[in-house]
Amino acid sequence: MKKILFILGPNLNMVGIRDRHVYGTETAESINEDVKKRAEQLGLELEIFQSNHEGDIIDKIHSAYGVKDGIMINAGALTHYSYALRDAIEAVQIPTVETHMSNIYARDEFRHRSVISPVCRGCIAGFGKVSYYLGLAALAEML
Repeated sequence: MKKILFILGPNLNMVGIRDRHVYGTETAESINEDVKKRAEQLGLELEIFQSNHEGDIIDKIHSAYGVKDGIMINAGALTHYSYALRDAIEAVQIPTVETHMSNIYARDEFRHRSVISPVCRGCIAGFGKVSYYLGLAALAEML
């Protein structure tokens, strides 16, 4: 069974509470449970990690080296400016899929650029929690 680390960045623990017009009303906990079920259906072992702290996320990526087969990440706002996060993804050389619940290109202009995309295998955005399902399916196919 392939082992996947699913990382959720800053404020993604507040899904269902913040920006409901963007993220909907389903809670982060409910979405995580659904994503775990989908991973099981795909034969993937999923660990979910959420943090509002950039350094903790980088440490978690480092700890995946040699342990996880793939990473799925919704880095939240870190997507747009964290070169340290980009470097961590690049350093571990684990196949990584960038995901976003919202369509980042239909939102504020500063969200249109991802600094982590160049070191990820691909990016899936704009389909709500289905973006996560698609990310898992992509990893299952790649691995």
